[in-house]
Amino acid sequence: MKALVVAGPTASGKTALAVECAKLLGGEIISADALLVYKGLDIGTAKPSKEEMGGIPHYMIDVVDPTAPFSVSDYERLALPVMQDILSRGKVPVLVGGTSFYLDALLYERTLGGAPADESIRQKYEEMYEREGRDAVFARLNDIDPTSAEVLHPNDKKRVIRAIEIYELTGRRKSEQHDERIPRLPVLAVGIDYPRKELYARIDARVDKMMGEGLVEEVKGLLAGGVPEDAQCMQGIGYKEVVEILKNTDLHSTMSDIINTMSDIIKQKTRNYAKRQLTYLRKRHIVWLAPRPVKELAQEVLSLYAGS
Repeated sequence: MKALVVAGPTASGKTALAVECAKLLGGEIISADALLVYKGLDIGTAKPSKEEMGGIPHYMIDVVDPTAPFSVSDYERLALPVMQDILSRGKVPVLVGGTSFYLDALLYERTLGGAPADESIRQKYEEMYEREGRDAVFARLNDIDPTSAEVLHPNDKKRVIRAIEIYELTGRRKSEQHDERIPRLPVLAVGIDYPRKELYARIDARVDKMMGEGLVEEVKGLLAGGVPEDAQCMQGIGYKEVVEILKNTDLHSTMSDIINTMSDIIKQKTRNYAKRQLTYLRKRHIVWLAPRPVKELAQEVLSLYAGS
């Protein structure tokens, strides 16, 4: 069985295309989005509604409390059995999302360097992680192997500590070694290739919709419910900006001024994020599709899937 990946930058229509493809292929959807895993983060993540899910089972959505940290390794631990279960039932796993680390964790096994394991080193940095936090451990990696630090996420505790372990065992940076990525199964990856101007217009429209649906109230509710402002989930685009502006707003500012300022900042940061996503995705084996009605796109994906 072959997996289908619907990748692409934020606001590029991944969810709608994934649902239509799942209907045609007899598939079930696994979300690969770093914020959709959190309960209560609905508006700022554009979390799909039941209607938007179209009757297709969706997994890896609302699986973590918003006060909890969540790493790439956590994602792999939870999502891999889901994918294996889908395959065991003869269904097609349809992975959808823009978090490349999550996609890679599910699609590939990694050798993670050829050095042996050393439990004492791992224990030292596990304790440092608990005592001083992820940033302290990540700073250590950045000091000894900035190249690896560029490609690893600070939340990916397992791989960050492994990179440090390799250096301390061998004196050689992990980035100087050639990790092998072993595919877990065949994959067809597709994405909708919107012109940059049109993509930015879609991003702006999505942010306007979020603000209109009550993103500010959602953030206030999360904070009032005990979610710390420095929680991992609150570092996502949209949430972090709302928190910062609420903290630093001039008392004489009107609500419309506040909303406009928030919207402008979130739009710009989301556009920058989409650019980074595209830079990364352009290097991958993705079939880019010209924008058109979603049912037509799904039919094209069906043909590609059958022929690949």
